[in-house]
Amino acid sequence: MARLKLSGVTRTFSGFDAVADVSLDVADGEFLAVLGPSGCGKTTLLRLIAGFERPDAGEIAIGGAVVSGAGVMISPEKRRVGLVFQNYALWPHMTVAQNVGYALKVAKVAREEAARRVADALALVDLAGFGERYPASLSGGQRQRVALARCLVAAPSLVLFDEPLANLDVHLRAAMEEEFAAFHRRTGTTMVYITHDQAEAMALADRIAVMDGGRLVQVADPRTLYREPATAMVASFISQGMVLPVTVSGAEEAGLCRVEALGQEALVRCRPGEVARKTGLICCRAADIGPAAAGGPGIDGTVRRAVYKGGATRVEVAPLADPSLVLRFDANEAASFEPGAPVRVRIRSGWLIPAA
Repeated sequence: MARLKLSGVTRTFSGFDAVADVSLDVADGEFLAVLGPSGCGKTTLLRLIAGFERPDAGEIAIGGAVVSGAGVMISPEKRRVGLVFQNYALWPHMTVAQNVGYALKVAKVAREEAARRVADALALVDLAGFGERYPASLSGGQRQRVALARCLVAAPSLVLFDEPLANLDVHLRAAMEEEFAAFHRRTGTTMVYITHDQAEAMALADRIAVMDGGRLVQVADPRTLYREPATAMVASFISQGMVLPVTVSGAEEAGLCRVEALGQEALVRCRPGEVARKTGLICCRAADIGPAAAGGPGIDGTVRRAVYKGGATRVEVAPLADPSLVLRFDANEAASFEPGAPVRVRIRSGWLIPAA
C-alpha cells in the first residue's frame, strides 16, 4: 500500500494543457475513481502517475518518495505500480500461469517461489485451477481477472485501472464491479480507477475526482458529489442533473435558501452562509420534480416525451418560460402523458450550486 500525492501537476501537448495544475492526495489504502467525459485528461493523468509521461510542472510522490518532479523521473518499472488495462493485454500463446508469472520470470524470481506467488494471485481472483488454460478459452470477465492477478503477483504498492470494464457487456460489468470491490476489501491496496462511467465510480470508490478540461473540478465521496455538486458541469454530468437558472431571494437559514425558478418559488438546499443574489443556478434531480397540485405553485410546460422505464414512466417537460430547458420527473406507470400535452410541474427541492 502507498499514499499517492500530486502537487500542481501539468502536462502540455503543443500548447494545450491536457492536465492543468492538478493537486490530489490519495490516502494509503483508498479507492479513488477519476471520472470525466472523453478528452478531460484522466488517461493522461494515469500515464503521468505510471511514469509513461513526464510532467511539465509539478511533482508526483508515491509512498512519500518523489517519482516525478524537478530533476526526478523514476522509470515505470521501478515505481511498484500495477496496471490493469481495458483490453487485458494478455499473451495468447502463454497459459494463464505464464501470463501471470511473466514479471517474476523477468525479475529472475526462483521457480518455486514464483509458482507459489502465481497460485496465490490466481486464488485471490477466484481462478485457482485455471493456470494451464489459455486466454482464448476464457470469458471476458475471466480474462480481466487474469490481468488483475498478473498485476498483483508483483505486489504493487499502488494499482491503476484504465477503464477496465469498458469492453465487457452490462451483466459482466456488474459482476466485475463486485470482484474489484471484494479485491479491495481483501487487500487494502491503494487504487486509482480511471473511468467515464459514473455508475462504476459511484459503486466502487471511496472518493471520486471529477475532471473537466484537464482540471480537477471536485473531489468528494459519491453521496456528496450527487447531492452537492460544486459546479454546473458536475451537476449536469453526474446522473444527468438538471441545471436551472434562479434568483436567490433570501439568505441561507437552517441549510435552505429561497429561490425563484421559472416563475416558481422554492426552498432548496445550500451551503452555510449563502446570501441573496440576482443570478444563480440550482441542480435538480428527477426526484426533486413532480406534477403540481391543483391550484398550487408550479411551472407550466409541454410534454416533450414520455418513456416507459419499467415500473415508472420518465416524463420530459419543456417549460413555457424557457423551452430550451428540460424538466424530468418519474410518474407511476399508470399515469398517461402524451407528447405535446400541457402539463404543470413543481420543483420540490434542489441544490443551490455555489457561486464561482
